[in-house]
Amino acid sequence: MLRLFDPDRDGPPLHAVFGDKECCRYMAGPAVATVEETVSQLKKWNKGTEATTWAIVECEDSEALGRVSMIPRERKIWEAAIMLVPKAQGRGLGFGGLSQALDIVFEKHAARRVFADIDPDNGPSIRLFERLGFRKEGLLRANWRTHLGVRDSVIMGLINTDPRQWKSS
Repeated sequence: MLRLFDPDRDGPPLHAVFGDKECCRYMAGPAVATVEETVSQLKKWNKGTEATTWAIVECEDSEALGRVSMIPRERKIWEAAIMLVPKAQGRGLGFGGLSQALDIVFEKHAARRVFADIDPDNGPSIRLFERLGFRKEGLLRANWRTHLGVRDSVIMGLINTDPRQWKSS
């Protein structure tokens, strides 16, 4: 289930992601050292997406197990971003959280297109988006300078007329 994201409340449990070197492998920057740094970074990222960033939780009162954000770009185009704490991975929470977020942007915000920008080596993320019906649209070579060096991007997209595969799963 999703609830609106609160960086102060949700940042400490999400430090399990943002403070973990392996979890941050495909992010632009490396893992951070402290919970305070995690909360600070999440506050920066949350600006402008307060209504479309959610904590992935098992119930309303439980701690955050992940974060899903739909970032408005332009012309009814949104970018999807998701992270899960290691203990929550492999339980279907990413699929469930992302499908709920997609329903919201397609139905309430009249999105025309949602895309994801994924490192080509991030197989689990690519598979998650494929299960939701996203299609690989292209490869942007040398698109990001990250803590790993210069990296490519796989762009995956879903448009408002595509089948909603999560509705039949």
